[in-house]
Amino acid sequence: MEGLAIQPFTCTSNKEKRNEKTLNDAASLTSYGASMKNFLLGSLFTAVVLTIGGVAYLWMGLTEVRADVPPSGLESTLMRMAVHASVRMHAPETANPVAATDENLIAGGKIFLNECAGCHGTPGKVQKWPNSLNPAAPQLPEVGTEYSEPQIFWVAKHGVRRTGMFANGVWDSDEKLWTVAAYIKRIRNLPPQVSAEIDKVAKSGS
Repeated sequence: MEGLAIQPFTCTSNKEKRNEKTLNDAASLTSYGASMKNFLLGSLFTAVVLTIGGVAYLWMGLTEVRADVPPSGLESTLMRMAVHASVRMHAPETANPVAATDENLIAGGKIFLNECAGCHGTPGKVQKWPNSLNPAAPQLPEVGTEYSEPQIFWVAKHGVRRTGMFANGVWDSDEKLWTVAAYIKRIRNLPPQVSAEIDKVAKSGS
């Protein structure tokens, strides 16, 4: 076997391989941790800047508060979302204790005419004057409502801040508010005899 060169044999032990892998993993974790730290700091800085900017915007009086100027689309969308979400969360999850009989619906309609129609519209009548509220009070005889009866009751009782919606629970009983809630929920789909009676009361003005 003369003339053959014997090459040295090198062997990387399992321990060395594990140490190398550990070092690589540690480096990756360090890099990830640094990136995450920068991301969190950037997010915090952005939130602080936006908060300070928002407070400054309000403090300098740049917010439009005139009721005869329509709100922006963004303002309307945000407020509508906030109000509807709050009503859904706080309204009682219970059935209306006042049955939707013709007698009770007529009673609810009379309450509506006496206490609600001034802002929310009279069935069968066109509003003569422009709505001076912004956001405008929904004309319920025309558009109805997507709220459930418990939600209508809750809104009628507690009102809604900065909308012109009264907290009627200050002077009206729960039974009265449940009665009008039953009527409002069905205001666009009333039994013919109920609708006829309400139209007659509305025309007579009593």
